[in-house]
Amino acid sequence: MPPGPAPAQRVRTHLTAPDGRRLSYLTFGPVKGSPLLALHGHLGEGADFAELADALGPHGWRVIAPDQRGHGDSDRAERYDRDGYLSDLRLLLTHIGLDQHALPVLGHSLGAINGYHLAAGQPGAVSALINIDGPAYLPPVAPAPLSFLLDVPYTASTREELLAACGPLAPLLEGGMRPQRDGWRLGSHPRDMVDSDTRVLGDHWHQWLGTDCPALLLHGTASTVLPTAQAHEMASRRPGTTLVELDADHWVHLRRPEESAATVRRFLDTWS
Repeated sequence: MPPGPAPAQRVRTHLTAPDGRRLSYLTFGPVKGSPLLALHGHLGEGADFAELADALGPHGWRVIAPDQRGHGDSDRAERYDRDGYLSDLRLLLTHIGLDQHALPVLGHSLGAINGYHLAAGQPGAVSALINIDGPAYLPPVAPAPLSFLLDVPYTASTREELLAACGPLAPLLEGGMRPQRDGWRLGSHPRDMVDSDTRVLGDHWHQWLGTDCPALLLHGTASTVLPTAQAHEMASRRPGTTLVELDADHWVHLRRPEESAATVRRFLDTWS
């Protein structure tokens, strides 16, 4: 069997927001490759797209994957509404010199919603959308779906202690754990995630339908976040949208990485 593609080169860079927060992002793939902005979901980070970047790099794509505010190596923020997330994305695009160029934007869940909000607010900034299981409507419920995180500590003296404190949530949270000066921490603060989750609930149909650039909607048929009926409605109501369904839960790109990467690559090849 011939060897697979070499892992995409990974470079981590930091920039400083006007309020002093550190924003961190990863770039994968060829330096002169075509840029693709990739936005993770709640509890995620830019490194979630490493496998996708490995698949796209040999085809000339450079994946730019920020740790969105309050996630990964990016500092916590005072608020987690759309304006806050989008201001960070605009700052990043200016920092890397892509604020005057349209580029494709890929996002998972929260990242997908932020991506199509960015497109709706600045249509000339986004040439194509790749939405991985990001709904156009999330029922406003109380408490927010991620409220179960409030029972988990943010820090502990050792990684083992933090893992034990996470209990059955350990498989969900252990990938983002990080060492710090006096012990270990989660990849994101539970209170921040509940705040962010609360603020993303509601109706986003106007923004989803607010652009006409080509779009791919990659849906996991076992998802508990994006109902299949809504995924079909999102594709049928938005012109130029291709719906692809895979047998997976909400984390489609992590559960079915090869099929997801092949689907994304075909979509990018079609319009680019």
